[in-house]
Amino acid sequence: MGQQLTKKDIKKIEEEIEYRKLVVRKEAIMAVKEARAHGDLSENFEYHAAKKEKNKNESRIRYLERVIRTAQIVSEESKEDEVGLNNTVELYFEGEGVTERYKLVTSIRGNSLRGLISTQSPIGKAIMGHKEKERVFVEMDNDNGYYVRIEKIENTKDDDKDKIRSY
Repeated sequence: MGQQLTKKDIKKIEEEIEYRKLVVRKEAIMAVKEARAHGDLSENFEYHAAKKEKNKNESRIRYLERVIRTAQIVSEESKEDEVGLNNTVELYFEGEGVTERYKLVTSIRGNSLRGLISTQSPIGKAIMGHKEKERVFVEMDNDNGYYVRIEKIENTKDDDKDKIRSY
């Protein structure tokens, strides 16, 4: 099985594929043609750079198509009082004495620097399905981990600000 994605994630990926096929591909082909017209290909940096960008786009299209083919579709629905997909949670990290806010998202949208954590990450897996004020152990590996307390759960809707990661 592939990545866990929502129907909205699939739609966003399909839109990116379409854009890359209809817009980026045409631009890349034109750039290769223009660079090829400049003469000797063995010493033509523009040609090699244009070919590289064209191949990068084609690779991204193949990757996204494979993600869709192998995806496991998950529901965005969660119980009102439990941590679920697209919920914003406030977590108290016991060992550090700090509280942080995160939004749980699918793995393709995860970006910890923006406070978006994947439901497949160690924290995401640990807190899914738990309720406010519960103390949860986040396992890092067989011997290590830490405790967090779920301070607050906000049922936030999925919005377009949570962009799909581009590789």
